[in-house]
Amino acid sequence: MKALTDFLGALSPRHDGTQKAAAELPAADNETLLPHEREFHHAAKMNNLETMENLLKKNVNINAVNTLQRTALHFAVAGNHVSTVDFLLHHKARVDVADKHGLMAIHLAAWSGNLDIMRMLVKAGADQKATNQEGRNVLHFAALNNNVDIVDYLLQELQLKDLNKQDEKGKRAFLLAAEKGHVEMIYSLISLKLFTSEKDKEGNTAVHLAAKNGHCEVLEVLLNQWEEINELNQNGETPFYLAVEGGHEKCAELLLEAGSDINISNKHNSNALHIATRHGHTSLVRFLISKNINLVPKPEQNSPLHLAVLNNHLPVVISLLDANHDINTLNQKQQTPLHLAADLGNVEFVELLLKAGCDLKIADKEHLENHVDAPDFSLVFKQDHSAQTKQIRYCLWNLAYNQLKPQEWKMLASFWKFTEEQIKAIEEQWTGKKSYKEHGHRMLLIWLHGVLLAHQNPVKYIYEDLVHVGFQQVADKIRAEMNPEMDSRKCAVS
Repeated sequence: MKALTDFLGALSPRHDGTQKAAAELPAADNETLLPHEREFHHAAKMNNLETMENLLKKNVNINAVNTLQRTALHFAVAGNHVSTVDFLLHHKARVDVADKHGLMAIHLAAWSGNLDIMRMLVKAGADQKATNQEGRNVLHFAALNNNVDIVDYLLQELQLKDLNKQDEKGKRAFLLAAEKGHVEMIYSLISLKLFTSEKDKEGNTAVHLAAKNGHCEVLEVLLNQWEEINELNQNGETPFYLAVEGGHEKCAELLLEAGSDINISNKHNSNALHIATRHGHTSLVRFLISKNINLVPKPEQNSPLHLAVLNNHLPVVISLLDANHDINTLNQKQQTPLHLAADLGNVEFVELLLKAGCDLKIADKEHLENHVDAPDFSLVFKQDHSAQTKQIRYCLWNLAYNQLKPQEWKMLASFWKFTEEQIKAIEEQWTGKKSYKEHGHRMLLIWLHGVLLAHQNPVKYIYEDLVHVGFQQVADKIRAEMNPEMDSRKCAVS
């Protein structure tokens, strides 16, 4: 298929009616041609009959092939040059030459949709049932490019009903037309009684193929003919699943209206919500939620919320939280979405999940087994506004904005065992010449939250740690500002 489109693409006309310079095949394609033969091929591409006549007088080989096994007739047919095709056939050009991909002139005529050329080739004895290397015949090519007149000619005038065969991928003309979204061709094939509900070699029906590629008009026609809407392909995917995977919301709506089961999972236990989340199709996620798709994951499976965090889709995370998705659901590693956000160093997600009320007491399986020696507050952050923490929060703000110089906050972060990934995540939040102040403030708030969770005295630890890192004067200022007897037990996390 790619070989055909590349071939014809090189022959597409310019707006001024001449052929593209790209019509010239690469030099390597013409290595087998003699100079006159190369000129003859070019004349066929350009519909230059005068040059062709002169070259024939010099006994040029009319059937000469280039390295891709293409003749002048291939180029004339592909270019829809009726007069050139007539000239070549009149001079007994061979009609049965297949190029290296098995493409014959008659295949190109079916694709191009020129009924006059098709009639010429049939009259000249072209093999009407010839197939290319993909097992496709003229009916396949006509269906692929929505050439209804060619189909009518083949099936009604020539009565070639046995052309309705499967190609190498198990697709008949009807499935190809559905895959390409050709409504006229679908109607034509239905009227010719070539409608089929069979599957290709991947288990896809015409409905699967139309849904996968977002062809709503074709899908509407098919749904009027279809009985079983929830058929599965070899991957266990329904047409509805494929529509969602492709981001085709209108197709998904049509399929739901026709009775599709919104909750069917594929063989990997992934349902429509999972795939929409993975691809970041936010509007489809909201659509699925509005249609009451099941938000409860199967045991030890990544939930949609896990997937949204893993794939860094913030709008999807927000949509799932708004829909009251279980924020503490566990995957196979006994991790909540918060654990994943922390592991990825995504401060924004950590903050969002904490504000949504996730359970901080849940320990994931991996960290329980490995006993990682790291502070509990590595990325745990929730900015509170309680009166008990007001004074320390002010001191931390003053420290970040007025006392620490550029890069100095990173010295503290490293001392507190923030990872490079976590530091980078903090830095990505803001940009600008003075952004280091906001970076430092965010880091200090994360540290504070961890200290409070551990029921430790933040004043004591900030003083000791500043001294340890080498900021004695700053530490003394903070101790002077704060009450050294401050009891951490009175500090609460709102």
